[in-house]
Parts: sequence; structure tokens; C-alpha cells
Amino acid sequence: MIYPVILCGGSGTRLWPLSRKGFPKQFSRLTDPKQSLFEATLARLKGADFAEPLVVTGPDFRFLVAEQMQAAEATGQILLEPAARNTAPAILAAVLHLARKDPQALVLVAPSDHVIPDTAAFQTAVRSGVPAAEAGQIVTFGITPTAPETGYGWLECAGAGSKGPVPLKRFVEKPDAARAAEMLAAGHFLWNAGIFLFRADVLRKAFEDHAPQMIVPVENALSDAVTDLDFLRLAATPWEAVAADSIDYAVMERADNLTVVPFSAGWNDLGSWSAVADEMAGDSNGVVAFGAVTAIDCKDSLLRSEAPGLELVGIGLDNLIAVAMPDAVLVADRSRAQDVKLAVDTLRARGVRQAEKFAQDQRPWGHFETLALGERFQVKRIVVKPGAALSLQSHVHRAEHWIVVSGTARITVGEEVRLVTENQSIYVPLGAKHRLENPGKVPMVLIEVQTGTYLGEDDIIRYEDLYARGQGEKG
Repeated sequence: MIYPVILCGGSGTRLWPLSRKGFPKQFSRLTDPKQSLFEATLARLKGADFAEPLVVTGPDFRFLVAEQMQAAEATGQILLEPAARNTAPAILAAVLHLARKDPQALVLVAPSDHVIPDTAAFQTAVRSGVPAAEAGQIVTFGITPTAPETGYGWLECAGAGSKGPVPLKRFVEKPDAARAAEMLAAGHFLWNAGIFLFRADVLRKAFEDHAPQMIVPVENALSDAVTDLDFLRLAATPWEAVAADSIDYAVMERADNLTVVPFSAGWNDLGSWSAVADEMAGDSNGVVAFGAVTAIDCKDSLLRSEAPGLELVGIGLDNLIAVAMPDAVLVADRSRAQDVKLAVDTLRARGVRQAEKFAQDQRPWGHFETLALGERFQVKRIVVKPGAALSLQSHVHRAEHWIVVSGTARITVGEEVRLVTENQSIYVPLGAKHRLENPGKVPMVLIEVQTGTYLGEDDIIRYEDLYARGQGEKG
């Protein structure tokens, strides 16, 4: 039995403005309108050979992970990191957790944001690596390169042209264009996909040999972990002592028991908007259009509108990327697709909200979006899922007016509880304890008008909460 570990953190800044810290790319339906990248990963790691997955994510994404697992009809445990520490501590925590039940458990580590269209071929490749993993090798999966890609790390294999597992000689850092061309021509180099298969005890031994300083704090964080609803939350204090590092730097580049399985049945890490365009079908002029888009005399360009009611029009564009969101628009030369992260860094340094947050904000009970924001007022559209409820809460700096647009709301203000239906409204005074619930079977939509001296999401005192979020913006 193979135990999948799915890494579901990260900020995905190279696909800004669609992917941001508050809602990274793995949760988006980037190339498939029916499922997110994370949901596709869950489907790819399901079958007779696979146990239920262990998903490693952060506290801010825990309800989103649970919701998408439910949508994908997947069950499994969700392990919460108190803070992001890169891939090495996350993988070690997952492996130590699985090793409690079976020290020799066969573990498959996979990112949650890759596109691998041929599930059968991928599972065949994984199975081909099982004998080597069972024999004590750390197996990685290398992608047969199709271009001199400078955005990936590479793997140097012991032999060229093999379709089965071969010894891995070394990892190669992201190369410059000349070096990438040389490796492509050599024929015995592969792209590093960041997917690994190994026995739990073998990886622990690798950490003991190459990154022993990580083991004790990670073990302590796991020993002191607490169950939080359906999640297992690693202890924060010992986790703070764990140094951030990638699994490649911490272990893989130093290990001498490495095997690589070549894979050539299609793979894309969607690491840039150019990569997204490559993965989607374009028209005869190479234009990839998504959403409400009109392209006139354009070629070799990606035009994508993610804003309902916003028509994106391109005229005479050549080799460009244009992505329109309700609150931000990206326009870039396609050759500069890898530089989108620089734009995010610049916006973040200026304190621009759009660098990390959306106008629409996900919550375990549903979502809200800001429609208007000014001095001393804010207007939101709030959607509450059937049977869901906001916390019983109060605010220190603002009052609220609620108008139900569709559905029925059960509203608590002070000691009064009442049902409010479409076109009815209610006032929540500053400082009053209040709660909003949806007792119906369809989503409930309302407009909220806030007025006050401070309108931040952290102006909230929770008294009761179905989702055990504690205090603060999300808890």
C-alpha cells in the first residue's frame, strides 16, 4: 500500500493576480473548469494501490482543503503546520506521523498544484518505482524535457533513454539558457518534478544523516499536536525552532541512495502564465482565451477574464499575457512570465492589498467580497452556505446594516433571534453580540453596510464558533 502525502501550502505568486497568498493556485480551476488542481491531485492518487491521503497545509487553508476534499469525494487526514517552513519540515512531519503506525510505510510525496493529464500512466510510473523504494532507495520522478527550460531544476541520470528506474547522479540547480540547451541535447537529463517515493524509515535515516537538527523539533511538534475539529494541528512552540529548508537542499542533494523514474506522458507545474497557456488549447493564431474575452488580430497570447461582467478585449496583441480580475489586471510580455513574482514583491513592499488578498475572501461558512470601500464605510456581499453560521461575535469600532437579497437568514442581535427573508433588513449596533445563520437548503445572500472608525477584519471578538477559529481575522 502506498501512502500519499500531498503538499498543499505555498502562495503561487507567479500566477498573480489569480493566485495569491489568500487563495493560491492549487485551489483554482486553472485549466479544468470542473476541478481545481488540488482536486485533480486527489483523483490522481486514488486507487487500489493507494491509502487515504495525508494532506499537509497551513491553518488559513484548512477549511478550503476540507471543502475541496469533500467535493472530490476524498477522505483522509489534514495535518496543519503552524507556519510555513518549506518542504523539508513538512515532509518530515508527515513521514514521522505515518511511521507511528508503520515504520516501513511506503510514502509518495506529491505537490498539489501540478497538471498530469494521464492518471493511468502516472500510476504505472509510481508502481515501477516501488521495488526500488522497498529496497531502500529514495525514488524521484523526472520529466522527459521538451525544451531548454530555465525555470525548473534538472536531474542528471546515470544513463540516457531508459524508460525504467535508473540511478540518479545529481540534482542540477535552475540553469541559464545555454546550460539548459546543453542538458537537453545531452539526452540524460530530466526536469525535477519534486515527486518522491520512499520507505518512511529510509527517509528518517536520510534526515539523521544530512539534516539531524530538524528531527527533534519536528518530533516535539508532532508529539504535542492537538486535534482541532477534523484537523491535526502541530504544536506551534517547537515548530518555531525548525529551520525553513527545501527537501532538495536538506536531504536529496546529499543522499547517495537515489533512483529516478523517467516520465514522459505529460506534466506541467503551471509555474507561470506562459506555462498555463501551453497547457490550454489555443485558436489557429495561438490565442488562448478564457472567460469573457474578445481577441481581434491577436496571436500567441493568453487573454483571461476572471471577472463576471468584465469583457477583456485585445487588439493586435502579439506574445502577451493579459489577466483581468475584479480588483487587479496583469499585462505582460509572455517572455517575462517568470517575472510576475517581482511585481508581487513590489506591490507587497508598497502595502498594496491586492498583492496578497482578493476582493472576495473565503471563509468556512461561505465567502464575502467588498463592493465599495471608503472613509468610515464599507459595503460587502456575503454568501452563507446552507446550514452554515458565522460566529457569535461583536465589534469594537463598527456597526452593521444587513439586507437579505436571497434566501432566509436567522439573525441573533443581543437576546433577540428572528428570521429575516428577502428584501428585509436589520441593524446591528456597535458592540452588540450578533450571529448570522443560514437555516435553509440554498445559499443565502445579503448585503452588509459597515459604518465606523475602523473596518478591518481583525475588529472581531468571538464568543462561540462552530469552526473553533479563536480570535483574530481567521483564528
